[in-house]
Amino acid sequence: MKKILIISFLVIPFLFGCEKDPEPVKTPTLEQRARDGLYDLMKYVYLWYTNMPTVKVSDYSGPEELLEALRYRQRDRWSFVTDFESFMASMEGSFVGHGIRMGLDEMNNVRVVSLYEGSDLWPKGVRRGWIVKEINGTAIAPIFISGNNTAYNNLMGPGTAGTTNSFKFINPDGQEVTYNSVKSSFIINSVTASKVLDLPGGKTGYLCFETFIDPSEQELNDAFADFKASNVTDLIIDLRYNTGGYMDIAQQLASLVLAWTDTTKVAYKLTYNTLVGPEWNESYKFIRTESPLGLDRVVFITTRSSASASEVVINSLLPYVDVKIVGDTTHGKPAGMNIWGYPFPSDAEPEPDYKYVFAPITFEYLNAMDQGRFYDGIPPDVRAADDITHDFGDPEEASLKAAIGVLNGTKAAPAVPVRRPRIWSEGNQLPTELFLGPPQAFRK
Repeated sequence: MKKILIISFLVIPFLFGCEKDPEPVKTPTLEQRARDGLYDLMKYVYLWYTNMPTVKVSDYSGPEELLEALRYRQRDRWSFVTDFESFMASMEGSFVGHGIRMGLDEMNNVRVVSLYEGSDLWPKGVRRGWIVKEINGTAIAPIFISGNNTAYNNLMGPGTAGTTNSFKFINPDGQEVTYNSVKSSFIINSVTASKVLDLPGGKTGYLCFETFIDPSEQELNDAFADFKASNVTDLIIDLRYNTGGYMDIAQQLASLVLAWTDTTKVAYKLTYNTLVGPEWNESYKFIRTESPLGLDRVVFITTRSSASASEVVINSLLPYVDVKIVGDTTHGKPAGMNIWGYPFPSDAEPEPDYKYVFAPITFEYLNAMDQGRFYDGIPPDVRAADDITHDFGDPEEASLKAAIGVLNGTKAAPAVPVRRPRIWSEGNQLPTELFLGPPQAFRK
């Protein structure tokens, strides 16, 4: 009986003139739903929403491709879409690798530019300024000189824990030493150097700060507690590789320079587009910190890699203290972003399983005197080289030497263009140049 029914169903279309079955409704993929969600978000919160080009959304396979099509290219170099879990791990300081950054000096030697304390090379004594001669028996300088980043990444291998590489170094004593290093997972240190310098004008705190992430709060508190206990009267903040991060950490660092009584003063203002601005525009004051120094001047060391939250700290202090900048012009990102997890929360699912981070540029920031919009960067008062032949905190390092000269009343470096070393990190890094504003609701 079952066979007859099947045959009957097969015959029926022929009896009725071969009518077509209705096409099944296709369920959108996660990527398509995320693409559509990003479009709805951008139309509402994007700082330059009136400058977005007209697009056919269905022409794009996912949110990453759509964002590139919508970006206002005359201004926006920074909006991004990325994986939610990887991004949040990065902002918590999670890192996998050797923890080493390398660069090419003026003599075409490859040197260690920075090294995280969690690296297994750190307890071996490897520091900034050491020459890297070979990796796995291959001379590394020719790769840097040629700019062959692909060959560099292939030589370093995958960014997974357990990958082992052999490094031949020349240490500051001129001795060749070879160490095997295993890539591992660890939490990075955002304060890469902190020390008190005894200078003719008194005790000066030197802080080298790399990124504004979750662990930074305690690291900054520890560093400034030492500065305060040492009765420092001047401060040099080295932000040469600091591309930014969380707003509250930038607020903390700027506040640590000032006094408790300065918490009534405006640090910065966030200004959004005309659609959300009336509700979201807000001013933020300096905050009460554990060890405020109450200084009336500060010197910053910057390069083109000093971006976003780093620039916020500098710009926020300009109305209140004597700010001097040494090194090179900053990156030039006087704008920031809020972040949204996708899928968006809803009444039915208030805490969804997030897959994406959407981070479009949503605001510009201004200081108490309405200074900002420095899209060409903040220029230095004294130009100085990023001297990778010396360790952080070494008074003979060119940028620190120039900063000390500013404090001593002598400009130790001429205001001329300086050579910037080619610097490479490990593998593909997550988006940087961040100034992440407070959470804002968006429900569709």
